[in-house]
Amino acid sequence: MTHDHDHDEHHGHGSELSEMQLRVRALETVLTEKGYIDPAALDALIEAYETKTGPHIGAAIVAKAWADPQFKKALIGNATEAVLSFGLINRVGDHLIAVENTPELHNMIVCTLCSCYPWEVLGLPPVWYKSAPYRSRAVNDPRGVLADFGVKLPTDTQIRVWDSTAETRFIVLPMRPQGAEGWSEEKLAMLVTRDSMIGTGLAKSPSEVA
Repeated sequence: MTHDHDHDEHHGHGSELSEMQLRVRALETVLTEKGYIDPAALDALIEAYETKTGPHIGAAIVAKAWADPQFKKALIGNATEAVLSFGLINRVGDHLIAVENTPELHNMIVCTLCSCYPWEVLGLPPVWYKSAPYRSRAVNDPRGVLADFGVKLPTDTQIRVWDSTAETRFIVLPMRPQGAEGWSEEKLAMLVTRDSMIGTGLAKSPSEVA
């Protein structure tokens, strides 16, 4: 099994990336003029990253799993198939696995060799996910990493670290917070954070979004 880097770049947001944006746009112009890329295809790809992927997709998936036991069963059984109804871009060869957090087991995602990431459901990875300290410490000291993120688990909770590859990605199904009984899927999704789907965070409590 090969372990390839993803070369998924984005335009970025905010003034601190303005220079990079200008460079990207200049490169796009040159490539377009030389006939190497189709501007319409490029625009479609960028739109897909900005609107059809991202943490909001993952949050909707988690919320549905919380609210619908049948979907949760399907998600744990075969996440790749279960999430197709969300209209995701499915790259050939990609395999998505959902791992469920429980009071006894907490899951974390890392990519030790590069930065493979479930971009279809979480969008582009945060900078820290790609950093060498996270990639090494998540394996060697996961409890310490969680503490750095403000997550303190009971000492008897087991922590399992999943190593992503170019072919196999993971999404964590966080525990549903208490106090959100009867909530709609749309409202439940507000409790789901990106970090909770990586395993470096927990879902929000209902009081945080009320």
